[in-house]
Amino acid sequence: MSGHGFHVHGPHDHEVEHVAQHGGDAFTSRVAVLTAILSTVGAIFGYLGGHSQNAALIYKNEAAIQKTAASNQWNYYQAKSNKQNLAELSITLTTGEAREKYVQEVERYKKEKQEIKSDADKLEAAAKEADRKSDHEMHVHERWALATTLLQIAIAMAAITLLTRKRWMLFGVYGASLLGIGVGILGYLA
Repeated sequence: MSGHGFHVHGPHDHEVEHVAQHGGDAFTSRVAVLTAILSTVGAIFGYLGGHSQNAALIYKNEAAIQKTAASNQWNYYQAKSNKQNLAELSITLTTGEAREKYVQEVERYKKEKQEIKSDADKLEAAAKEADRKSDHEMHVHERWALATTLLQIAIAMAAITLLTRKRWMLFGVYGASLLGIGVGILGYLA
C-alpha cells in the first residue's frame, strides 16, 4: 500500500523493483530491460493506433457531411425538375407571350439543373474519397492494434519467464516481440 492510496504490485513489478534496488543476475536484468523497452514501444504503437482510429472517424464524419450535402443538392435538382415539368406542361396549355415565357423558364431550369448536378456529383466524389481515406485509416489502426497486442503478449510472456525462470520461454518473448514490431512497421509504412 502506498502513501497516496491503495496500490497493488504484480509479481513482475516486484521482480523489477527488486532488481533495481538490490541488483540481480544478468538474466533478470536483461528481461527487465527488455520488458521496459517493449512497454515503451507498445505505448508508442498504442498512441499511433489511437491517432489512426481518430483520423478514420474524422474522415467518416466528413463523408457523412458530404453525402448529406449531395443529397440536398439532389433534392434541389428534383425540385428544379418538377418546376421544369410544370413549365413544359404550361407550354402545351398556353399560347403567345405566356407560352414564350414558359419556354424560357424550361431552358433556365435545364441550365440550373446542369449546375446543380455538377455540384452534387462533386459532393458525391468528395464523400467517396473521404470514405476511402477512412477505410485506409481503419486498416492502419488494425495493424497498430495487432502490433500493440503482440507486444503485450511478449511482455506477459516475459513476466512468466521471470517468475518461472525458464529461459526457453524467451523464444516466445522474442518471437512475439519481433512479430509485434514487424506489424508496427507495416502500420507505419501503410
